[in-house]
Amino acid sequence: MPVIINQELPAIAALRKENINLLPCDGYATGRILRIGILNLMPLKEMTEIDLLRLISASPCGIEVELIETSTYRGRNTPAEHLDKYYKKWDEVTESHYDGFIITGAPVEKKDFEDVFYWPELQKIMDWTRTHATSTLYICWAALAGLYHHYGIAKRMLPRKISGVFTHRKLTQENPLLRGFDDEFLVPHSRYSEPDRDAVENHPELTILTDSPDAGIHIVTAHDGSEIYVTGHSEYSPLTLDYEYRRDCSVGIHPDIPANYYRNDDPENGEVVVRWRAHASMLFSNWINYFVSPDTPYRPIPRQ
Repeated sequence: MPVIINQELPAIAALRKENINLLPCDGYATGRILRIGILNLMPLKEMTEIDLLRLISASPCGIEVELIETSTYRGRNTPAEHLDKYYKKWDEVTESHYDGFIITGAPVEKKDFEDVFYWPELQKIMDWTRTHATSTLYICWAALAGLYHHYGIAKRMLPRKISGVFTHRKLTQENPLLRGFDDEFLVPHSRYSEPDRDAVENHPELTILTDSPDAGIHIVTAHDGSEIYVTGHSEYSPLTLDYEYRRDCSVGIHPDIPANYYRNDDPENGEVVVRWRAHASMLFSNWINYFVSPDTPYRPIPRQ
């Protein structure tokens, strides 16, 4: 089914080449429309828009997407004209309600949460989602931020950045978020820190669904799926890790070559082996079908 969004959004052209069905905001009037808000904290917002819209479109539901930015901080890596035209500030949507809400990662991992400029506003947003969104999906840094804010789970800085595509395993067979997943599957990661595993395991409201021997905790759920924390980047396009690796090299960071990513681990050749897209589509489809859609017994009961 189609994604309903402003047809002038630059991401539309790239997605149409992939035969993804996107309609104008007034172009779909049949059946129940799901509303998903995306708080996009990534610096290259247009790249993230493409990645997320591609996966959201895999759902059989008609979905209206609203792009949102923080009210107190505006990044400098996306043109202001783009943000003015396609994004709403959070203080413009505080009266809105969403079936699903996504909070993306952000390149601020090396800072303490309290030192992030927009942290006070983000805390308010995370609290707000509990009463204004049925299920909220936290991605990468946002997952660390959400676990810290809601449950006091500290993040642990790693000696080296986790970068690459890693094997993961299911720790349960029962949760519908993992329906159709293989026992082992691959997920990209790109981060400098991880949640304190002991604290997550010992918290009575949290459940670890998947993890990786090399990348650690992957998916954590809370409150029957009203909050889903994903430390990886299933949404990444084939060349995103390549872009990040070459960017870091260009500024003298000397990063490790992303693991299990380039053919023969050779970035000079530049050939990427894509092995995570099927499970990425399944993750987002399951989230929408079982936790966002009203036509499922698994949909969380909204908080008051």
